[in-house]
Amino acid sequence: MGVSFYKKRLNSAQYVSGILKGDRILLSKAITLVESKLPPDNVLAENVLEQLLPHTGNSLRIGVTGVPGVGKSSFIESFGKLLTSLGKKTAVLTIDPSSQRSKGSILGDKTRMEELANDPLAYIRPSAAGDMLGGVHSRTRETILLCEAAGFEVIIIETVGVGQSETTVKGMVDFFLLLMLSGAGDELQGIKKGIMEMADAIAITKADGDNVQKSELAKREYQNALHMFPPGENGWYPAVVTCSSLKKIGIQEIWDIIIRYETLMKSKGFFQSNRQQQNISWMRETISYYLQADFYNNTGIKKLLSLKMNQVENGTTPAITVAKEMLNLFYQKPEGSAEV
Repeated sequence: MGVSFYKKRLNSAQYVSGILKGDRILLSKAITLVESKLPPDNVLAENVLEQLLPHTGNSLRIGVTGVPGVGKSSFIESFGKLLTSLGKKTAVLTIDPSSQRSKGSILGDKTRMEELANDPLAYIRPSAAGDMLGGVHSRTRETILLCEAAGFEVIIIETVGVGQSETTVKGMVDFFLLLMLSGAGDELQGIKKGIMEMADAIAITKADGDNVQKSELAKREYQNALHMFPPGENGWYPAVVTCSSLKKIGIQEIWDIIIRYETLMKSKGFFQSNRQQQNISWMRETISYYLQADFYNNTGIKKLLSLKMNQVENGTTPAITVAKEMLNLFYQKPEGSAEV
């Protein structure tokens, strides 16, 4: 395939054929296509995804989250290298904070995971979070499907760890791993109950050198805290481990826990039912996404939005009044019609 092939606009058959053959360049181009907000790209992307759908769903999807500084990138590189050493094709989808001007990724994940990026069995795709509140890209789910169709067996989603990201990622993965630090005062301080309840495992990172004892103490504290929660519907009790990306300690144990979880969930039927529920959520979120996109791209809305926002900002008009007025305009409802 010559360079010129990639320069001209491709059709859906070319995308599908290339992705199924594991073509990394076409995979990257397809991800860019699904992330595009241009209507023609949206139509093409939907066509590609529909054709690839029968070839998806065969990976193990793992979410990795934690506060900035916990060592997510270092952990994922060590974890990813373990997986590739086992012969597993591994895709890492990293979500970075966005520049509010360019909407571009600002941390540069490939430079933070240089060793893994050069591994022939690994594929790293950084995406900017953009305007998404959840710390993930609005098209992360579609990207997962593309990577699955390209033959990746394990897909890791790393988020920025900014509050809502945990909930969002939990809704698109099979296993949710929460990374925590020790030795930062009261380890349980500020840890929301909801986040801990969502975790399928908690890993205390940087458990090496002088930090080993603190890490073990943190491990016991988290174990005690988790025992106060009732077991989930699936009967799984979240595991708590310590690990060191630097020393490669505890990484294999985490993988063993994930495999044990997958085996148990599949035997009980929870693995498939979880994915089915996630697909329904995905459909609902996609409807909301397109409704919002249509609203803000509407010519009449664009003309009035700045003025109306100023009225709300200055307190001259209630937000609810402006919202209803703008929605009535969007749906072309006359004054005095039924409220939306």
